[in-house]
Amino acid sequence: MKRIALLLLCMAFPAMSLAADLKIGFVNTEKLFRESPLAVKAQKKLEKEFQSREQEIQKQVKQARELQNHLEKEGLTMSEADRGKKQKDLANLTRDIQHAQREFREDLNQRKNEEFAGVQDRARKAIVEIAEKEKFDLIVENVVYASPKVDITERVLKALDR
Repeated sequence: MKRIALLLLCMAFPAMSLAADLKIGFVNTEKLFRESPLAVKAQKKLEKEFQSREQEIQKQVKQARELQNHLEKEGLTMSEADRGKKQKDLANLTRDIQHAQREFREDLNQRKNEEFAGVQDRARKAIVEIAEKEKFDLIVENVVYASPKVDITERVLKALDR
């Protein structure tokens, strides 16, 4: 039994020595995509690009609500033909809104992917540059926990700001 313990202890020392020599860093990519100047600029560009379409959809939603309210208030006093026409108009408007919203989300997601691909590319280059300059052995992202002493996110943000 003592021999097994001694063997395990001997095997652990080289691993501990190896781990002590490793230089590991962590990058919070979510923070990079939220706070880096490139990401903020990309987000503002997307907001400006899609603002008019979003306003148009909101206008249609308001119009549908007004039509729905009108039907609820006046529906009983309307003729059957008028009520049927208004209900059909509301159904068509609702369908058009859903279609517009779906297209809007798809287009926005596509453009977001395009814009943030550039941010991601620049961030990766900055991370590699820092890793090589500061002689990191490993840099990880998207982990459950990382000690602040291995977090290099702020350095990457500063590098992206240059």
